[in-house]
Amino acid sequence: MSGVIAFQGMPGAYSDLACRSAYPGWTTLPCPSFEAAMEAVRDGRAGLAMLPCENSLAGRVPDIHRLLPDSGLFAVGEHYQRVEHCLLANKGATLEGLKRAHSHPVALGQVLNLLKDMQLQPVIEADTAGAAKLLAEHPNPEDCAIASSLAAEIYGLDILRHNVEDAAHNTTRFYVMSREALRPPVEAVNTVTTFVFRVRNIPAALYKALGGFATNGVNMTKLESYMLDGHFTATQFLCDVDGHPDHPGLKRALEELDFFSRELKVLGSYPAHPYRLGQIAEAD
Repeated sequence: MSGVIAFQGMPGAYSDLACRSAYPGWTTLPCPSFEAAMEAVRDGRAGLAMLPCENSLAGRVPDIHRLLPDSGLFAVGEHYQRVEHCLLANKGATLEGLKRAHSHPVALGQVLNLLKDMQLQPVIEADTAGAAKLLAEHPNPEDCAIASSLAAEIYGLDILRHNVEDAAHNTTRFYVMSREALRPPVEAVNTVTTFVFRVRNIPAALYKALGGFATNGVNMTKLESYMLDGHFTATQFLCDVDGHPDHPGLKRALEELDFFSRELKVLGSYPAHPYRLGQIAEAD
């Protein structure tokens, strides 16, 4: 169903904000888990799913890398969402009267300066939007929540301070997933390709598998490993590379990778997000 995009979390979560930013006018569908968001796409209740994969401060998002390869979905886009934490409180509450700050543990870890300066006791909640909802349901002038401006709007809370995060570069990257692969045309510029692979259990297999990317001039922007089924010897790799699978260089590199791999699965190709291109320009 086009026009509906699923995400994990409650209304007002940063994933909800990412959906609205990337696809304005679409209906967002909150789901209790990543698996549920993927299932919503598979059964047709949603056309797309917005799934976070990494954060510039917290690093890799757990479970996403494990779930994507067997999801039956394809990566058709990426989105970078700036995380701008706000200090939310019930109407009538003041900064001077606050004693406790509720939020997800990752969010609390990103506002340590605020907690210290205001001498607030951190209180862990399941997620940021849930903290805002809880605050709205149980108003107390001594409690506040660390969440998005969207959460404040949805749950009728006041924003006492904007941008209370410690680091200004706090950004989350998302994969946009679909039931069908929507590969850009081969002549498109600034294409990103995402794939997973498992190397054979032989000496120098990873070195040989990745050698084709160097010899064919393919830029690898992401390479992460993670265990499969709890086995230390069963390692899978998730990669992002610049280029289109039908470009001669990347095509040859993937063929060489396939030769040295037990399994290779291309999850999708999609246009690079402007945020990625801006970072490349700054690096140059």
